[in-house]
Amino acid sequence: MAKKRIVIALGHHALGTNLPEQKTAVARTAKVIADFIQSGWQVAVTHSNAPQVGMIHTAMNEFGKQHDGYTSAPMSVCSAMSQGYIGYDLQNGIRAELMTRGIYKSVATILTQMMVNPYDEAFYTPMKPIGRFMTAEEAKEEENKGNYVEEVPGKGFRRVVASPKPVSIVEIDIIKAVMDADQIVIACGGGGIPVMEQGCYLKGASAVIEKDRAAGLLAKEIDADVLMILTNVDNVTLNFGKPDAKPISLLSKTEAASYIEDNQFESSSMLPKIEASLDFIEHGRNRKAIITSLEKAEESLEGKAGTIITEA
Repeated sequence: MAKKRIVIALGHHALGTNLPEQKTAVARTAKVIADFIQSGWQVAVTHSNAPQVGMIHTAMNEFGKQHDGYTSAPMSVCSAMSQGYIGYDLQNGIRAELMTRGIYKSVATILTQMMVNPYDEAFYTPMKPIGRFMTAEEAKEEENKGNYVEEVPGKGFRRVVASPKPVSIVEIDIIKAVMDADQIVIACGGGGIPVMEQGCYLKGASAVIEKDRAAGLLAKEIDADVLMILTNVDNVTLNFGKPDAKPISLLSKTEAASYIEDNQFESSSMLPKIEASLDFIEHGRNRKAIITSLEKAEESLEGKAGTIITEA
């Protein structure tokens, strides 16, 4: 009997915000992932890279300013670096946790590129903020380089980039091979590196892919049974932040579409998670998506916590 597959998408709350925090957070996260593996699930892990990619981008750019002969780093390079350093901690943390349980499996981080459409509407209206806040003078320099900048009242200026939809995963055959061998894969970190085809080459795009959309695409491509998106709340909640807030345990495709129409979900946080979940369950049979916190992950798989999204 074939094992069931799950894609676990880790939010930045499961990874910490700096190196010491990340080490501690990964150790805690690895225990949850190991529990799923020990229970017989085939697991693929994807993760956020905020604020790590912003830190890398800022550090590389500041270094370039202070040293002649060095240029600023493209977003694609910063994304690749974040995949490597977060993946390094994750794969070692998961491997160590498995070994303490007598489970000997390989854990591999795959540097993942995501094909995007060069004509995606997102390239015409960049909205995803990255990097640190800048002064007006620094913002002007960025604009002179051809980058988009927006002002945040009371805080300064930030660079904004496009967030196109992922079309396909370049390394999907490698990811499938690792999964078929019943090993653990970490892929599509930070949404993957957005690239476009130029002849035989792939060119990095100045963009950031929404990690939840990437997780949904990964789950579809490996024919997962479950897409689990872990965030900083236990449930999807209607009227979030209001006195009449109402947590949801079960959500059908029809109900979710209705709530989207009513603008129930914040466009920069919960909405991409809902949309990725719907896209996943619509492209297969007997699939379900779960949105919950790391602490409620195992309970949610048993239907005892979280928000479970299904076709019916």
